[in-house]
Parts: sequence; C-alpha cells; structure tokens
Amino acid sequence: MSGHTVFLFTDDDARYRALLADAELPGLTVAAADSLTQALQLAAGADLWLAEPSRAAALLPRARRLAWLQATYAGVEPLVAAGARRDYCLTNVRGPFGPLASEYVFAHLLSLTRHLPLYREQQRRRVWNHVPYRGLGGRTLLVVGTGSIGCHVAATGGHFGMRVWGVSRSGRSVAGFDRVEPVQALAAMLPEADVIVSALPSTPETRHLFDEVTLGRCHPGALFFNVGRGTAVDERALAEALRQGRLGAAVLDVFAEEPLSEASPLWDVPNLVVTPHDAARSFPEDVVEVFVRNYRHFVSGEPLEGRIDFERGY
Repeated sequence: MSGHTVFLFTDDDARYRALLADAELPGLTVAAADSLTQALQLAAGADLWLAEPSRAAALLPRARRLAWLQATYAGVEPLVAAGARRDYCLTNVRGPFGPLASEYVFAHLLSLTRHLPLYREQQRRRVWNHVPYRGLGGRTLLVVGTGSIGCHVAATGGHFGMRVWGVSRSGRSVAGFDRVEPVQALAAMLPEADVIVSALPSTPETRHLFDEVTLGRCHPGALFFNVGRGTAVDERALAEALRQGRLGAAVLDVFAEEPLSEASPLWDVPNLVVTPHDAARSFPEDVVEVFVRNYRHFVSGEPLEGRIDFERGY
C-alpha cells in the first residue's frame, strides 16, 4: 500500500493529531502547519485533507495532489459554491450530529410546552400558580429534511408518541416517519403541524423555503425550529409572524449570517429563542471516527461515507 499524507487544517490540530496517532492508521502521515507559509506548502503536497470547510476553501486553489477532503462539519457550503473546484472527493460528517440536534430540539420543545421559563420566573417571585399544558403524545411533528438529523429528530418524536411526518426532495418513505411527502406537499401539511423542524441543507432550492407565504400556512400555536441552515428561512418573515402571533414560538440555532449581528432585530423578537449555532458541535473524537472509517474505505477502493454531490450541494 502506498503512503498518504493528511493535511490538518482545523481549530484544534493538536487534538486531531493525537487522536489520529492513537488510531495507528497504516501508511498515513499526519501533517499540520505552524504558519501560513507552512500551510501553503502542506496544502500543495498532501493528497488527503481533514479540514474545516471555510479554512479549506481558502487554500483549495493551492492543492496540487488533493484526492479526498474530509470536512469536519456537516455543512460544506464554501466548498460547493459556484466556481469552486470539483476534481476531488468531498465527504462530510453526518452521523454524530443527529443525536445532538435531536437533544437540542426536544430540550427546547419540552421547555416551551411545559412552561419552564415561566415557572422559573414564578419561583423568583415566589408565586405558586399552575399553567395548563398538553403532552407531546398525539401531536404532529413535521420534519423538513429527512437526512441524519431529521431521522434522529423523528425517532425521538416517535418515542414521545408524536405523529411524525417528513418532507424531502424525493418524498420516499423513511424509517421512523409515519408519512413522507415531496417538498411540493409542504404547504398542505403545515396547517396540521404542531411542531415544525427544518433540518435542510443550504441549496438554491431550499433558500427561503420558509417565506411569508409558507409560514402563513402554519397554525398560530405552531412551534418552529431551525437546526439545518439559516438560508432556508426568510428571517424577516419569521420575525413578523411571531410579532403578529401567527406562530406560537420559534427556536433558531442557525442564521443567514453568522455570528448574528448585535444590531439584528431578531434578538428582541417576542417568543424567539436564539442560540449560537451550537445545537450539534463537531467534536474531534466524533470526526476522527468518521475519518478513520473513511480512510480504510479509501485505501481499499470502497465508497466513502458522507460523499457530497457537488451538483446538489449535499
């Protein structure tokens, strides 16, 4: 087996290097840069990259030998942008994010439906007052995007006894969903959805899928979550729907521009929870597990996990 060199370009190269050393992958040399000059040299000579997409995109024109790039994130938008190189194999991380994103959605969902912020405030004021609530069982959960994250959210909804619907590009049946329809059916499904979770990638087709018209199909008590990509939501339309009481509440972890500007009006929108794109982090231990499996596939000439279709963008 011929040797390979993997170029690390992350915000924690030392941790990745240590984890890869423990993995003892045969024929693999691990290289990380201490300076921009060294990074340029390594980018030119390495045939494999383990890198954050935005960092990788900046050096991609320098890559002369690149065969495969393992991204450390699920989102790879900088690497599939118009005009970007496509003469290599690009893979992302998918599996580890599903459980984390599902924890996030249901942590906030239970907090909202069981009035936990209100009870915390009542405790502060020493007020003993019951607030009516409904359990999650029997409610309709609509997950838009039936990939890894969407499937984990669906499975958790099933554990709570929810009726789980899905929307995807193809509309094909997926395990864990009671019903899956193509995107064209979204408008008809929204009025019956109690909880809506967007787990969509960023593509031209998904941009502002949730616009004023689409959001106007939701019933006034619906709860909206976005754990996919910020570009799928028209933020102005969502803010207006919340201000006018046409949505019950929304929880956003992703935004069209990140970090969210201090001047953004979203901070002050009623019934909107803002979190800093932290629903499902890329932990080096999880990323390296994916890389190790894919490296073994790569050297054996087998298909890689999480391969990106440059045309579709995911």
